[in-house]
Amino acid sequence: MTDEPTPTLVRAVVAGHGSFATGIISAVEQITGRGSVYLPVSNSGLCLDDIQDAIARALDESGARVIFTDLPAGSCTMAVRRLVRARPGVMLATGINLSLLLDFAMQDDTDPVAALHSAMERGRASMVVHG
Repeated sequence: MTDEPTPTLVRAVVAGHGSFATGIISAVEQITGRGSVYLPVSNSGLCLDDIQDAIARALDESGARVIFTDLPAGSCTMAVRRLVRARPGVMLATGINLSLLLDFAMQDDTDPVAALHSAMERGRASMVVHG
């Protein structure tokens, strides 16, 4: 018996513009140490078909059923919406924020789809206007 920690499985793909995905996953890692539950995908230099292929590969490699994207009308979201039609059981959450990803990352023993719905509520509730 060893005291080595069990490796964390990828539970979701995060896709976005430029270094958005790696940046927000880095923040999750810094705060929780659980950034490895996410697999980043960037749309940099890719057309819509290439983005779709990259996200499909990420899903296939990881077994993830949840995809987070940065913008509701962005190219990553358009690519994922195509994928969702062909892959029943894959869920898309778009317009994400750090609170949402933190909440999802901490629910490692919860079904990913249930964790997604809970995390969405946390993400929405975290947006506040002051002043």
